[in-house]
Formats: sequence, structure tokens, C-alpha cells
Amino acid sequence: MTRPGGRSARVRDAVHDAVVELLAAGEIDAAIPKIADRAGVNPTSIYRRWGSRDNLLLDAAVTRLRATSPIPDTGSLRGDLLGWAEGVEAAMRDRHGQILLRALVATLAPGAEPVEYLRARGDDLQRMIDAAAGRGEPAPTVDEVLDFVLAPLYLRVLFRRPVEPGAGARLVERLLTALRADPAPPAGRGG
Repeated sequence: MTRPGGRSARVRDAVHDAVVELLAAGEIDAAIPKIADRAGVNPTSIYRRWGSRDNLLLDAAVTRLRATSPIPDTGSLRGDLLGWAEGVEAAMRDRHGQILLRALVATLAPGAEPVEYLRARGDDLQRMIDAAAGRGEPAPTVDEVLDFVLAPLYLRVLFRRPVEPGAGARLVERLLTALRADPAPPAGRGG
């Protein structure tokens, strides 16, 4: 997924900022016309680009997460996971990150397939894992990264529990310890 430049990027940023501001103000159900007004754009621009409020919310959340927790390339799985998890942790400690996550979870339809925005984030993780496997490192599956690292951070936010400093690093170490304890890769695991 490429990031648009110029005017398109300014509109996208303004709309994303408007969504976050409205959510932070407690307007969880703000409709597209209100978001457009806050962003200073025409509602048709939002409908044309995102199609629905839910798609806009997903794009805003994933774009923010990609910006605050990019997948690093440190040359080691441990370094990549730590860098990424620390970014996710920081996003989950941030009030706006917490608001976006809660709103995102509230809008996802039960049983819905992951949409483009979420699939792209999973693809980012898969590339990190593939790079580690290509270096000959024992590598987890995306599901293991989600189970060991991402889910605990997200659940803390959803249950309104604090995300302590260093939580991301501790979760990565737990994943890496589990990988060392079970060195035989299951079907589908890179490595």
C-alpha cells in the first residue's frame, strides 16, 4: 500500500486528525459529514476515498500504528521484534492510540474478513518473519507474534489496564523463550 503524496496526503492527514479529535472528544459515533466538517473537506471526498466510516477508522488506526511502530530492519529477529513492540507499546500508552484501538474494535463486524488495512499490517509482520527465516533464525508465525506480543498489549488497553513501560520488551522475550523451548517449527512456521 503506497502512501499518497501532495494534496491527497494533506486531505488524508486532515481527515485522520479529525477522526482522532472527535473520538478523543467522546464522539464515538461521529458521522462522515461531521468528520468532513472538522477536517475542512467535502464529505464526498471521504465517501469516495474510504467508502464508509468504518473503513476510514481502520485506515486511520493502521496508518497511525504503521507510523508509530514501523517494522524495523536491525538484522536480527530479536532486534526487529523489540523495535516494533516498543513502538506498539508507545502507541498503546498514548491516549489517542488507546482511543483509536477501542473505536476500531467497536466497529469491526463479528466474523468479518480482515480488510486491506489490517491485512497490510499482517503483511508487514510476515516480511519481518521471512527476513529472519532467510537469515537462518528460528522464526515465529504471525499468529505467534500476535498471541505473544500484540494481543496482551491490546487487551490491556481494551480492559483499561495500564501498559507499563517495558511491557513490549518483556512480551518479546517471552515469545523468544517459547521459540527456544520448541525449536522444531510447526507446519507453516518460517525457519
